[in-house]
Amino acid sequence: MSESSAEAVAAVASATGAAGNWRRATGLAGAAIGVVAAGAAAGVAIERLTVGRGMRKKARLALDSAGPYGSLRGVPGTATAEDGTELYYEVDDVDPEAVPALGPRRRRLFGRKAPAPVTVVFSHGYCLSQDSWHFQRAALRGVVRTVHWDQRSHGRSGRGVQQVRDGVPVSIDQLGRDLKAVIDAAVPTGPIVLVGHSMGGMTVMALADQYPELVRDRVVAVALVGTSSGRLGEVNFGLPVAGVNAVRRVLPGVLKALGQQAALVEKGRRATADLFAGVIKRYSFASRDVDPAVARFAERMIEGTPIDVVAEFYPAFTDHDKTGALEHFAQLPVLVLAGIGDLVTPSEHSEAIADLLPDAELVLVPDAGHLVMLEHPEVVTDRLADLLTRAGAVPAGATVGGYGSTSSAQPG
Repeated sequence: MSESSAEAVAAVASATGAAGNWRRATGLAGAAIGVVAAGAAAGVAIERLTVGRGMRKKARLALDSAGPYGSLRGVPGTATAEDGTELYYEVDDVDPEAVPALGPRRRRLFGRKAPAPVTVVFSHGYCLSQDSWHFQRAALRGVVRTVHWDQRSHGRSGRGVQQVRDGVPVSIDQLGRDLKAVIDAAVPTGPIVLVGHSMGGMTVMALADQYPELVRDRVVAVALVGTSSGRLGEVNFGLPVAGVNAVRRVLPGVLKALGQQAALVEKGRRATADLFAGVIKRYSFASRDVDPAVARFAERMIEGTPIDVVAEFYPAFTDHDKTGALEHFAQLPVLVLAGIGDLVTPSEHSEAIADLLPDAELVLVPDAGHLVMLEHPEVVTDRLADLLTRAGAVPAGATVGGYGSTSSAQPG
């Protein structure tokens, strides 16, 4: 076993070993993490031969300070979920000066059709936050009204009240109702475009399943990015059969045990940051030349999700089945997009969605993993811009700015 794998197992053991009756859980946790981390650990072990821990820490700090990703902010607001959970969102309004200020260097992506005022609502994925849409937000800023929100227990939203107070499991249906609360607060009237990545796409499906009249009356387009309508229990995460069977068998119980010792586990996560950075990169991206600052940005978002929240949400995906809800999108412009190298929600799941929505645009991005909107932002933004054009959701003659710009001013 490599030094990195040993550190991971030791960290979990220190957490789950806090109580004597968790010895079995400790062993299972070590086995599961060892299987999942094996590929990443080898690379980290090689890195250790030439790069010291202190140097790697300095590199992470440098990337944190240099990377502009996640720095965009809008007008804040809160919606209240049915159980009292506070859901944080931000609104970026249309800049009336944006169209006259457009310079000749900016690419024209939108048509001349005068649109109805539309709001684009972005829903993020598991263990992420609204900032995961950084590039798309930067590109669309000022051109169309957008709402970015944090799912319950993620980002700046409050911890799920029912989960903390009553021990009620999280469900995808509950997330759909949360999205409805955000829409009621931030977009009480007018047409809507729904955009969801991974868990966010499932949230969009759950909204449609429970509020079909909202989709019928107000939704004008839908984008489903790296997501699934069901059968997630069959995903192998790129592991051999024996490994994936072991993970499926033990991971729910292990996560529950770890979630009950969150403080100890968080210390372990910090101690094994190098190993988990490798795991995060493997399951987030498929290309080898990902900008290190982008990779670190994804790592920070995932690291920022407490282990008890990770544990709370995980079982909901096995129960997720919203195949029937897709029919509510049948008459709408729909974009279905996925990375071909996605190990978390494989592109076959997007193909299955597109099979049920034959008029949808299906885009499979080569050399792209689960966080395709960060790995290949230009592809995602281009296809999203085309979707907004088809829905008449953008100002006449408007164009999209730089993908990574964080300036509050509109670039020329």
